[in-house]
Amino acid sequence: MDFWKLFLVALMPVLKVLLITAVGTFLALDRFDILRETARKNLNTIIYFVFSPTLVCSSLAETITLRSVIVLCFMPVNILLTFVVGTVLGLLLVKVTRVPHHLHGLVLGCCAAGNLGNLPLIIVPAVCKERSSPFGDVNVCYRNALAYASLSMALGSIYIWSYAYNLVRIYARKVSNEVKVEDSMVNIPVAATKTDPEDLSTCSTELPIVTANDRSQIENHVKQFEIQCTMPNEQAKIVGIIIGVVPQFRKLLVSDSAPLRVIQDSVVMLGDASIPAVTLLVGANLVKGLKGLAEQLPLIVGIIVVRCIALPAIGVGIVKGAIHFGLIHPDPLYEFLLLLQFALPPAVAMSTITQLFGAGEGECSVIMLATYSCSAISLTLWCTFFMWLVL
Repeated sequence: MDFWKLFLVALMPVLKVLLITAVGTFLALDRFDILRETARKNLNTIIYFVFSPTLVCSSLAETITLRSVIVLCFMPVNILLTFVVGTVLGLLLVKVTRVPHHLHGLVLGCCAAGNLGNLPLIIVPAVCKERSSPFGDVNVCYRNALAYASLSMALGSIYIWSYAYNLVRIYARKVSNEVKVEDSMVNIPVAATKTDPEDLSTCSTELPIVTANDRSQIENHVKQFEIQCTMPNEQAKIVGIIIGVVPQFRKLLVSDSAPLRVIQDSVVMLGDASIPAVTLLVGANLVKGLKGLAEQLPLIVGIIVVRCIALPAIGVGIVKGAIHFGLIHPDPLYEFLLLLQFALPPAVAMSTITQLFGAGEGECSVIMLATYSCSAISLTLWCTFFMWLVL
């Protein structure tokens, strides 16, 4: 296929995302007063407990088998490499732009963690549905695209909540410790002027109290992480993989002649609502980033360069190298997704993580607005190039 046909195929899914995102943004404006903060929380709750788990479960159950798990074994390595390379580039960005210390975790997290769930679930199946799609039969392509994208979502959330979460946690803890040290230094001259041993002993007994508070905060963060690991999404992934891998469950629920096929069909109907709902919510949340865009310009430009230019270029070398050494089975759609994982904007979950630690929530909204706006162009161009590369 020539360049312009591939460009149009790549453009259509991105335009769909942009249009629905724009609708979400308009609905969140004060003038429309529909997707305000309370409405966003309610919609997010429905997505969290109903739409997203059913989409993941139904997609994995229908498409993941024991054979496909073995065939797709390189995907966890590929996603890990996106995080590692993104972190290295983020460290360079921190050094070059002299990012304030309290934003180090946010910058590293945004450079490392891409949107490995929502966007692949939207873009890859949509590419298959295009009339000029280069990936063969529409039904087969769409089914495989859902499988690959669902597995990407499952693995991506694991890395985000174990890797990016801890990046933000570590730097947020360093900042809080530095503040406590500075506060204690202010009090040292007062304590030093006291000659009574009882006063000195009283001063020294305050240290365990601070340590206990730190320990309590760490325990709370660990509990939060444990809660994330027991999310409906995580449970849905386990259930979907079990149904897909175990032949007895597939015959009972998934196959065309399955006696309980109606359950799977109902789950699929609920899951289909996830993609438009999530996209609307992303657009509504971007409204918070409209303020303060100019103040963080060097930082924003740096993250855009990392995620939209440097990381995809490095990803091409990694994926082509894996193909050369026989680590990836020859499937253009699978190769396309692996390449796409390097070209995605920062994970939406970074907003949740920064809110959890109180580490740069406002800056995170600005970063999300800027990177997702630029991704409209970069994703289209990279998708066009990736399709040309794998065909």
